[in-house]
Amino acid sequence: MLHVYIDGDGCPVKSETYKVAERYGLRVTVVANAWMRTPPKEWIQLEVVENLFDAADDWIAENVDDDDIVITGDIVLAKRCLDEGARVIGHRGDAFDPDSINSAVAMRELMSHLRDVGEVSGGPPPFDNRDRSLFLQRLDQVIQAIKRKKR
Repeated sequence: MLHVYIDGDGCPVKSETYKVAERYGLRVTVVANAWMRTPPKEWIQLEVVENLFDAADDWIAENVDDDDIVITGDIVLAKRCLDEGARVIGHRGDAFDPDSINSAVAMRELMSHLRDVGEVSGGPPPFDNRDRSLFLQRLDQVIQAIKRKKR
């Protein structure tokens, strides 16, 4: 059975992921630094880790397997999970893959540097319905691709 891991702290698409996972019969593990409400379903697990820097990321990267799906907005975690053979989707619908992740990491570092020196201020645009729609479309595409591969 496919397994979806959600980097739970600040993820805006948890409820959407639950609906898709239920439709496809997938297991879901939400990993967070603090307790949070999840639907009372046997196929949804909440994993609360220590409130330490990168503890949730470390837990996901250590437990993910080939063709598991990871939902995260963290580019560095995305790279770690791709290195383990997982599929990674950003909560805005970005699909990270081995070909695109290095440029995403480089862009993250560049933007961080530009913010540090005051050349750029602010962060990404607000999450909106278009992002939600792109995420749902991408999640469905990834699930279908994994299912085709396993046949």
